[in-house]
Formats: sequence, C-alpha cells, structure tokens
Amino acid sequence: MPITIKKVKAIPTAPGGTNLIVVKVETSEPGLYGLGCATFAYQVKAVCTVVEDYLDPLLQGRDVDDIEELWQLMYQGAYWRNGPIANNAISGVDMALWDIKGKIANLPLYSLLGGRYRKAAAVYRHASGSNIDEIEERVSYLVNHGIRHVRVQWQGYGGAKNVWGDFPEDVPEGANKGIYYDPRTYVRKAVELIAHVREKFDPNLEILHDVHERLPLPLALEFAKELEQYRLFFLEDLIAPEEPEALDQVRQNCTTPMALGELYVHPMEYTEAMTKRRIDFMRMHISCIGGLTPARKAAVLGSYFGVRTAWHGPPDLSPVGHMANLHLDLSQPNFGIQEYCNVNARIFEVFDGYPDLRNGFIYPNNRPGIGVEMDENAAKRFPPKEGVTGWTHTRLPDGGLHLP
Repeated sequence: MPITIKKVKAIPTAPGGTNLIVVKVETSEPGLYGLGCATFAYQVKAVCTVVEDYLDPLLQGRDVDDIEELWQLMYQGAYWRNGPIANNAISGVDMALWDIKGKIANLPLYSLLGGRYRKAAAVYRHASGSNIDEIEERVSYLVNHGIRHVRVQWQGYGGAKNVWGDFPEDVPEGANKGIYYDPRTYVRKAVELIAHVREKFDPNLEILHDVHERLPLPLALEFAKELEQYRLFFLEDLIAPEEPEALDQVRQNCTTPMALGELYVHPMEYTEAMTKRRIDFMRMHISCIGGLTPARKAAVLGSYFGVRTAWHGPPDLSPVGHMANLHLDLSQPNFGIQEYCNVNARIFEVFDGYPDLRNGFIYPNNRPGIGVEMDENAAKRFPPKEGVTGWTHTRLPDGGLHLP
C-alpha cells in the first residue's frame, strides 16, 4: 500500500522576531510527517490560506512518493502560475515531501541528491555599522572567528540616512515617511568603505557587497567599474530583475563578479540570466521559486554555464529552509558560498536541528530527511506580527519612492 498524504497545514511563528511559515505534511503512516519552509514574512496570512484552503484538499490521499507529479499539480492547479505567495505555499509542501522521502529511506537529504560533494559549506557573514570604525570592528570579529567571506554595508542597504518615521532635514515639506537615501552619496561612501576594508585586512579576505537594486544603470555601471580594483567575491543585485538586459552592458564594461536572483520568482528569470551568462552566482530564495524541486534543477543548469550557487539565507527563512539550502550546498558541484545570519536564541525554543557553524563552515546534523524538528506548542507562543512593512518604503531625496 502506498503512503499517502493525510493532511497539509501551515504553522506560522516568529520566535526570533521575524515571521516564519513552516508547512507540515502528515501521512497515512502513523508518526511519519515532513516539514517544509514556506516563509514569506510580509504576507503570512496569504500563504497560509493557499496552503490550507487550496493545497490541502488538492493533495489529500495522494502518494507522497510522487514529488515531481505533485509539484507540477500544485504549480498549474490554479491556472495562473508563479508569484511569491503561490510559490512559497508550493515550496512548503515540496520540502516536506523531500523530508518524508529521506525519513522513509532513513537517509539525510543530501544522500538522495547524489551524496556529499563536500563535507561542509563555506559561509559569508554580514558586517555593517554607522561608521567605518564600527564596520572594521565587526569585520575583525568575524575574521577572528574563522570567517573568510564578509559582506560589508554602510548603514544597511543604500547607506540609509534614517529609520522608518524620521526625516532628513533636506527633504521637501510634507514628504512621506520612508527610508531616505541619496544614490550618489551611497556610491561614494560604499567605495570608501570597501577600499578601507581591502587595505586593512588580509588580501585573501573575500569581500562582498549588496546594492539591493537601488542604482540607475549609469551609476550602477560606474560603481561596478570602480570596484574592479578591490577584487570583490561578488557584487549583489546591482540591477533590478525588471531590467535584465542592463546586465549585458555591465558585462561588456567590467569584470566585477555579479550575483543576482534574490527577487526571482519565475523560472525564465533565472534560466535566461544563466544561459546568457549575465551572472556568476544565483541568489534565489528557494521557497520563493517553489522549493527544492526547482532549485536543484536551477543548480544543475547553472553548472553548465559557470554559475555558482549562493542561496539566499536571511533571518526571514526558517531553520527548515536554512537546512534545505545546506543539503543543496553539500551535493552540488557548482556551490559557491552560503549566506548565514545571526540566530536569535529563541529560535531554539521552537526548532531543533539548525546547521552547525564552525570556523567559517556550516555542517549538517546527518539526521534522516531535512533534519529539522519543530515544537508546535512552542511555536504558538510566538505568533507572527501583522501590520505595514516599513523597510520597503525606500525614498530618494526628493521624497519619491524607489525600489527597496
């Protein structure tokens, strides 16, 4: 008798202060279930609704072994395809099915993906601050703890002048609230910061920087060319995903390695970026593209075009998602680097099995499946936060909205 899906449910929680969504797929086999990440931190209710009101009735009674069939069924089931809400819901189920498959086989997920190509995954950490001294201190701390890849940012993305609700002195009267920044000032100060870090630290330190799609093309190209001399590991999201052809001009004029993909949701966005050799690193948020099934295909495609993986690993990703990233990192020949952020201690009150960070590398726990367990009762103590998302209200000096 096949093992079938009995119930699919969404479990929203925020133990670290950031909204997370985990999907649990229960089966006809007593005690056998899987967990998957469906985290879309800013539209939690929408994802949970898709999971419980649409995917649950669609999937009940179906064979858990048929992952590819079920993924396609979910993907085309609403006729209109793609988008972060639907993709995250699909991802939660997809990862949970892979988790179940590993538990049935009594093997860690990386074994089902071809086995370990490496024993651990190198990570990069973040170093930011309000001035160069603060950032240098943070870089020193990370280097002293074995980190070999560091992303440096001056006051976050774009060198923001203020936080949500405050106003710079030079904005127009009556301007709306937001995160104000000046693109040219940002470029000047970012170059100053990166030059300082390159001068102060070992030349083998790998430096990364995230533009967060906040520059117009002429200034973006100027910035990328200026950074060539500092030999970045990669420059991230120099161009918004809505302007893919602009990367062709960047390629023709500079050699700074490009990372892109955090905002991708449609397969043609990342397949075209790779096949046209516009990027060097794929940065997709795996749950936003639909889970492990499409991510492993994207990784294989990238291997044919010299594109390495650098999966998105922010705080708004559940431990299940972080561990799913790691299983791909361990098994893919074209792994590049893995983003790794600070972990709030309250996470461990809800989840067990987070990747283990040691001397610049993260290691799996080698449990069957994805390897993460969740205390559902503990999760209820940390309900997700509802309300307006403020950090995406990025504004230029004249008060006009800009991409976040």
